[in-house]
Amino acid sequence: MPQTDRRQNRAEKPEKETPASPKPVSPFDKAPVVSRSTVTVGGKQVRYAVHTGVMPMRDDQGEDEAGIFYMAYIREDAAKGADRPLMFSFNGGPGSASLWLHLGALGPRRVETLEDSLSPPPYKVIDNEYTWLDDTDLVFIDPVGTGFSKPKTAEVGKKYWGLEGDVRSIGEFIRLFLTRFQRWSSPLFIVGESYGTTRAAGLAGRLIDRGIALNGIVLVSSILNFQTARFCRGNDLPYVLFLPTYAATAWYHGKLAPELQADLKAALAEAEAFAAGPYSEALARGDRLTADERADMVRRVARYTGLSEEYIDETDLRVQIHRFCKELLRREKRSVGRLDSRFKGIDALAATEYPDHDPAMTVIMPPYTSAFNAYVRGELKYETDEVYNVLGTGIKSPWDWGSAGNGYPDTSEALRSAFSKNPHMKVFVASGYYDLATPYFATEYTLSHMGLDPEVRGNISTGEYRAGHMMYVHADSLAALKADVSRFLREALPAASKQEG
Repeated sequence: MPQTDRRQNRAEKPEKETPASPKPVSPFDKAPVVSRSTVTVGGKQVRYAVHTGVMPMRDDQGEDEAGIFYMAYIREDAAKGADRPLMFSFNGGPGSASLWLHLGALGPRRVETLEDSLSPPPYKVIDNEYTWLDDTDLVFIDPVGTGFSKPKTAEVGKKYWGLEGDVRSIGEFIRLFLTRFQRWSSPLFIVGESYGTTRAAGLAGRLIDRGIALNGIVLVSSILNFQTARFCRGNDLPYVLFLPTYAATAWYHGKLAPELQADLKAALAEAEAFAAGPYSEALARGDRLTADERADMVRRVARYTGLSEEYIDETDLRVQIHRFCKELLRREKRSVGRLDSRFKGIDALAATEYPDHDPAMTVIMPPYTSAFNAYVRGELKYETDEVYNVLGTGIKSPWDWGSAGNGYPDTSEALRSAFSKNPHMKVFVASGYYDLATPYFATEYTLSHMGLDPEVRGNISTGEYRAGHMMYVHADSLAALKADVSRFLREALPAASKQEG
């Protein structure tokens, strides 16, 4: 009997192939968890879906290297579908998650807080009758290193943790969202707060160069040109631009002369005229001031800041922000907030040069952090044990300012360029009178020094509120901001969309 060819047997009875291992699901590309709810706005019920997920950021080889966490609120009872306005929202820092605008002003749920003090725990979210969702769908973005957004490694994170890398990644997120949610035909808006306004201006310039034109931008507590806020030798600009907010703060705490205490806006108008005129000129003259001129200037600066003439003289007419926060209420053994100077803090010692902490941040940090974590895991059913990095804790390297690090970062030119390429774009700027982080007078200075063509200057509108950096923690300001933004969105929409609405 002939011997059987083993190779032939193997050919006739091939060994069972081992199935290929399934490709692991990327932690940087998660399908959103979808939940549904309703909110009543202006007496009408708004039905919406919330998409909570992670969008991948990929390297040049197409490999996932980071994930951006987002929460998208899509109105479901609107008739316009993909043509409905869409707004992307983010906060600042750099290093801040998006929960402040999200649960403070824009979203259909907001944190319940007291206006002038820390709310007692436990904290909760309530329906937001001032949500912007009746006017536009909303997407809240946590840049890499904030919220649940993270890079593959800290080394990879460095490409995202800088002025240019940050703008680039958020621009890519917007492109991906428009693609995955089929929203390329929607009127587009972005809203940023604080450093988020720096990002928004940079995005406006980047997106238009990539074929994505914005209908409008909302800048909340804006800073585009950092020269307006950097207190350093040789740069007198911040001293001039912060003085009206010093006056507003002193007015709120009853530290101005009786004739200035009568009316806030009248006092601010007088302070602004002094700051832009005599005060600016005096600082420019430096040591060339005569003794009489200097004495007169000391008296006038003291008048508008609520500080003593001795202190103004000792600081050489130049009061740095943190020193002001400490000095105004020193005799009461209190300091005032930087983010919102209405709030008062208690330091260990009254004799120190700077406050121990920002009492405004102390008031809002616990409620927002606790309420958000309960909301996203409870109501929205987004399951994760990861830490939600609220402010700064997820950024693992110094922020890269690029070439601007040698001077003053400034994205106002990117915004000017976007205006020149897209003259239909509108911008609304919201500022708080008691904001000592990004003063309203500094914002006005930046807007008036952008070199805008007269044809588009009218595309910018502004609103001022009797609150601070996060003006929406003040009930009246929250309502006023909602009304102003609703009007702005209607005016920024193309004619066809207005007719459909």
